[in-house]
Amino acid sequence: MRQEEALHEAPSVRRMTRMRLIRLMIILSISLWGIRCHAQENICFSPRIKTLQVKVDDVWGTPSVMLLGGGHQVEVSFDDLQANHQRYSYTITHCNADWTPSDLLTSEYMTGFSDQRIEDYEPAMGTEMGYCHYWLTLPNENTRLLVSGNYRVNIFEDEEEEPVAQACFSVVEPRVGVEIEVTANTDIDTYEHHQQVNFAVNYRGYQMSNPVNELKYVVKQNRRWDNHVEDLHPTLMQVNRLVFNHNRSLIFPAGNEYRRFEILSEYVPTMRVDRMEYDDTYYHALLYADEQRTMYVYDEDQNGRYYVRNGENVTNDTESDYFFTHFTLQMPQVAGGDVYLFGDLTNNRMEEAYRMEYNLIDHQYELVTPLKQGSYNYLYMYKPDGEETGQTRPCEGDFHQTENEYEVFVYHRPFGERYDKLIGFQKINTRE
Repeated sequence: MRQEEALHEAPSVRRMTRMRLIRLMIILSISLWGIRCHAQENICFSPRIKTLQVKVDDVWGTPSVMLLGGGHQVEVSFDDLQANHQRYSYTITHCNADWTPSDLLTSEYMTGFSDQRIEDYEPAMGTEMGYCHYWLTLPNENTRLLVSGNYRVNIFEDEEEEPVAQACFSVVEPRVGVEIEVTANTDIDTYEHHQQVNFAVNYRGYQMSNPVNELKYVVKQNRRWDNHVEDLHPTLMQVNRLVFNHNRSLIFPAGNEYRRFEILSEYVPTMRVDRMEYDDTYYHALLYADEQRTMYVYDEDQNGRYYVRNGENVTNDTESDYFFTHFTLQMPQVAGGDVYLFGDLTNNRMEEAYRMEYNLIDHQYELVTPLKQGSYNYLYMYKPDGEETGQTRPCEGDFHQTENEYEVFVYHRPFGERYDKLIGFQKINTRE
């Protein structure tokens, strides 16, 4: 396999030895297969599966939420680094607000069969790293989604029982209005390190027996699940309106703007790339060293997203190569936890494959990971030992000026129903 060839030493690549590449692939193999929690997230379980994306109507940067019966489609795509075509199938599961499977029968939430083949694929062309690109769309000629709520797509290699990946999206039937505001004048501090979300739900014209008990809410910052908020209760009840103000659980560390880089060319260093090197097998992109941030850094970021493209911006899905990308973060080692590369490029997860090693000689965190050509946002996230929520302050700082995105999901389960409907959704950008 070509991935095994990648374990040969690259003589001119900084600090890249055979043993470190072997360790990298072992970490990828063990850690990604071993994770089976957080069912609401997009996850690549197999180290062969990369660049898992979920897009609505093929529009980049939009939430993974589409209108029920609105003629929209969600596309799930991924690459398999084993270049030869593999037979893949997928299942569709309807989930509740907490992403546990609902009690609905398959025929109650979709038409057609839940287990279907992935028929659309195309091999890479002209790349050093061989791979095959796969995609599926929903709804399609075999499948129509019948109810609102959360949906999880599990992807299986032929005749295997464990999924190699899962992708998540939501379908909304808008029945209530959602108003959101974000302020840096919080109940913790004033225009310093936090942002507070206030929102209201207007349910005029929508019949509910007990709105306070029947509605559920989920609030997310920049599509992160490690710090999402649920189990919310209104602070004020008005006529046909529930208000969520001054709720301390809706105060989020503000973070800093995402860092950015581009890897577009095999030969010419692009944004934030120090140099490109070739080890007779694969390309390596060595980024300029990052530094610990102690002040707010203004930038027009994309809040953690990435966009796959090559220098010619032609046939991006199958003509963009994979580069081993070298990250370094110069800062003192932080005790009591680990530092992770973080953003959509890691599916917003802090897992072993993206944990950075500390170089005691050069006093910096280091990581090498294969990434497909494109434009990327990323952060360095600190996770204390024994905790699940990442912290931006040790590496990036928390500053109230930071532009962030917040999403509010409103679910409804009437008395006697067996699933949670998604009846409201709204997103806000703090600069809007």
